[in-house]
Amino acid sequence: MSEGDSVGESVHGKPSVVYRFFTRLGQIYQSWLDKSTPYTAVRWVVTLGLSFVYMIRVYLLQGWYIVTYALGIYHLNLFIAFLSPKVDPSLMEDSDDGPSLPTKQNEEFRPFIRRLPEFKFWHAATKGILVAMVCTFFDAFNVPVFWPILVMYFIMLFCITMKRQIKHMIKYRYIPFTHGKRRYRGKEDATRSGTEAASRVARTVFSHC
Repeated sequence: MSEGDSVGESVHGKPSVVYRFFTRLGQIYQSWLDKSTPYTAVRWVVTLGLSFVYMIRVYLLQGWYIVTYALGIYHLNLFIAFLSPKVDPSLMEDSDDGPSLPTKQNEEFRPFIRRLPEFKFWHAATKGILVAMVCTFFDAFNVPVFWPILVMYFIMLFCITMKRQIKHMIKYRYIPFTHGKRRYRGKEDATRSGTEAASRVARTVFSHC
């Protein structure tokens, strides 16, 4: 290959300005998402604030009820996935192999692994609110509907879905919320005994000085 061909290939193979712009924009967006990961409370406060702003906008405009109903169904599905385990216990119960033990040294037992992690739940819920907010700027999405029926139907669907989920939790005996790792008393006793031994050695040293 000649030098001119290589130069021509590099020129023609160069990404366009639009592609580089959206690539850079995606990198910045992902960077901000990574930075917001530890701030769970702040993220959810912002999302609740967006929900409040959206509800006020719908109330003032007196429309876009079908969009709000779709947003509620979407959030309900996300919430159910957030409460559900990653592996359905009914499938494990039906399998003949039985529960499997860890096969690698770095594997550890996790009491509850969600089907939808908290961060993905927050991210999807926030995007849903923003998409619904954008829809309120277009009259094509303002479908006339009798909104009390939608509210009643959503309440009924919420109660039926949560009742089914609670029965599933009771049947397979799992709780979708954990509070950190379990602490074992033997480790605490060993730490306490080590501290007491160190203090006794220190008192002995100071007494002979």
